[in-house]
Amino acid sequence: MTASSDLHSRRKSAVAGGVGTREIFAEKALNAELWDVDGRRFIDFAAGIAVNNTGHRNPTVMKAVAEQAERFTHTCFHVAPYEGYVRLAERLNAIAPTGADNRTMLVTTGAEAVENAVKIARAYTGRAGVIAFSGAFHGRTMLGMALTGKVMPYKKNFGPFPAEIYHAPFPNPFLGYSTEQAIAELERLFVSEVDPERIAAFIVEPIQGEGGFNVAPTEFLMQLREIADSYGILLIADEVQAGMARTGKMFGFEHAGVKPDLVTMAKGLAGGFPLSAVTGKTKIMNAAHPGGLGGTYAGNPLSVAAANAVLDVIDNEKLCDRAAEVGRRITARLNSIASRQGMEPIGDVRGLGAMVAFELVEDRQSKAAAPQITNRIIAEAENRGLILLSCGTRLNVVRLLPPLTIEWEVLEEGLAVLEASIEAAFSGAGASAAA
Repeated sequence: MTASSDLHSRRKSAVAGGVGTREIFAEKALNAELWDVDGRRFIDFAAGIAVNNTGHRNPTVMKAVAEQAERFTHTCFHVAPYEGYVRLAERLNAIAPTGADNRTMLVTTGAEAVENAVKIARAYTGRAGVIAFSGAFHGRTMLGMALTGKVMPYKKNFGPFPAEIYHAPFPNPFLGYSTEQAIAELERLFVSEVDPERIAAFIVEPIQGEGGFNVAPTEFLMQLREIADSYGILLIADEVQAGMARTGKMFGFEHAGVKPDLVTMAKGLAGGFPLSAVTGKTKIMNAAHPGGLGGTYAGNPLSVAAANAVLDVIDNEKLCDRAAEVGRRITARLNSIASRQGMEPIGDVRGLGAMVAFELVEDRQSKAAAPQITNRIIAEAENRGLILLSCGTRLNVVRLLPPLTIEWEVLEEGLAVLEASIEAAFSGAGASAAA
């Protein structure tokens, strides 16, 4: 019995069945490489789902955390505040793309950031309603699930969900659904479902994560901003997955030049340590009464130290520029593969910066989803030592999220494995098919 198979058996006996996992039991990791308990090496194109933008065990981050651990690990910011939290808030206030004076609060998870953004929006506007979009993912709490526009695996069997949450369509150029159609449906929602003067906020991802890496068209975000302004609605940018240099800019919204009122961030913010934030315009952020925001672990000192170090790394190593180049190399390779004869199941290649995906279809005419091919590619890649993730409401998208610090030779090695895995999956000759 291998160490992995033993742990697999122990996991089944100890961990709730609803906690889905892969069978790669990690032993150690460094930058873009991970080794399992049996000594197998993997190139990591998942980065903990866009958490390790600065790589596994980034030395600058690890040093900052170790130094903080020597001082104290927890006081609760509400009981005995500390300079690191204040400094991080100052830095996030300076970079959040609202175009205004900002304030920040820190919590622990992306879902917490989303929930607090909604609380703040409701406190400021005096309204209850929130509009999210089809294909969105905003967390696994009850409110997060209510906002999420993807049933499996996130919402099935878990309702009922909180009231006053509405969904409007998100544009999808690949499937022929335009910005014009999406905005028309939003306006129809205001006529048939809910008075716009009851809506506190729109919440939207600049590039959908779980929804399939669908990029929000610039004109869509611009029109959302105009509609929000006309009705007194706030615009919340969910930057949990797209933020922290992942798309080639610090925040995904910056590609469109649209200024949100509130920004949620998590994942890549603290380089592998649990931390999230809501940053927004001062007059909005200060609408909640003192004591109304926070939490016991909100802004944990170790995570805050990591986040301050992450911002240093992003700046000093020019990771926005590097993300753009990582994405250019990935996209060029995928487009080259897709252009070859026999690669017709690759229906679309899309993304921003180093947040890239390709969608698998039965054929490019019907664009019918091919989730079985998607699963074969991921299994084949894992067998060959490459970690990939799927996404998409049709479960047919492969997403690529390598650390932004990945060495060029490791990136090229990973792309070669990806290409071989695609070829094997399409031919049905791979090890995963044989298994």
